[in-house]
Parts: sequence; C-alpha cells; structure tokens
Amino acid sequence: MAEVTQILWQIEHGDPQAAAALLPLVYEELRRLAYSKLAGEKPGQTLSATALVHEAYLRLTMVADRPAEERAWNGRPHFFAAAAEAMRRILVESARRKHSEKHGGGRRRVDIDGLDVVAQTPSEELLAIDEVLDELAVVDPQAAQIVKLHFFAELTIEEAAAAAGTSERTAYRDWAFARAWLARRLHPVES
Repeated sequence: MAEVTQILWQIEHGDPQAAAALLPLVYEELRRLAYSKLAGEKPGQTLSATALVHEAYLRLTMVADRPAEERAWNGRPHFFAAAAEAMRRILVESARRKHSEKHGGGRRRVDIDGLDVVAQTPSEELLAIDEVLDELAVVDPQAAQIVKLHFFAELTIEEAAAAAGTSERTAYRDWAFARAWLARRLHPVES
C-alpha cells in the first residue's frame, strides 16, 4: 500500500516512469471496478471493461494539463475514488454520445408485436443519476462526494469518510440525506 502512495506522489511530481510502475499494482482492482460499472449497462455495450480501465487510467495519469488539486492523491482510497469518478464520466460521455441525434438518439425502440415503447435503458438511467448528482452537488457538495465515493468508487462509508476527509458519523448522515434526496428526485411521488 505504501508503494502505491509513493508512486502516486511520483506521478504528481511529473516522474514519467511512475505511471508505468503504478499500472501493474492497481490494474486488477481497476478492472473489478470497471466490470461493476458496466454490469448495469445493456448487453452489446461497445465499451469494454479493459477500454474503460485504460481510458480512466490515462485520464488519471496525464497530470500535466490539470489543476494542482486534481493531480494530488491522498493515498490509495483517494486514487480509486478518482478512478471511479473518471469511469463514471466516461460512461456518461458515452451515453450522451449514443443519445445524440447524430447517433440516432432521437429514435425510440418499439416492440413490433405489441408496439410498446421499451423501458428506460441503463445508459438513460446513468444520465438521470448523473444529472441529479450534479444537482445534489449544488445543494450539498459533501453529500454528493460521499455518494460518488460509496456508490461509484464502491468504498465503504468509513473509507469514503477517510477519502473525503470527514468523520464517519458525518459521512453516514450525508449518505442518509443523499439517498433520500436522490430517491425523491429520481422517483417523484405523484400528488
């Protein structure tokens, strides 16, 4: 674990060989994270777990053109939280691209037998979650951060609290608030 932290420090300070040294140490864990992110996508997804890992890894290790606060990782949990966020952004970009007019996004799937519109696809759900998560970040940035760390980075609430630099009690309170807030926004009750 200390080796990963040391390599992250080297990447942050511009060591060109450090990124190559980090990949073998974190690759399997990143692949597990990518597989879990892609599990909710519909079959036939053109983005593979390997491609998702590689794209996220490139975004994380190409630090020269990013602000200082995005180049510094406070250890392994923070790195994996950043990796989960990068994967989330890649999946959201992919979903937006697929739903654009240029890629046939205005078309709706229809069941030929019953002519019923097919239910919301996982990529549409991902876009909806991303949109309300951005709204939550405006209302309560710390709660949104806990959601990203716990839900997308798959950290425990305790690990998310450590990565966010807050107490476990506050993280649990933020998680409870965020779950209720997101549920209300994603599934509004008809009055």
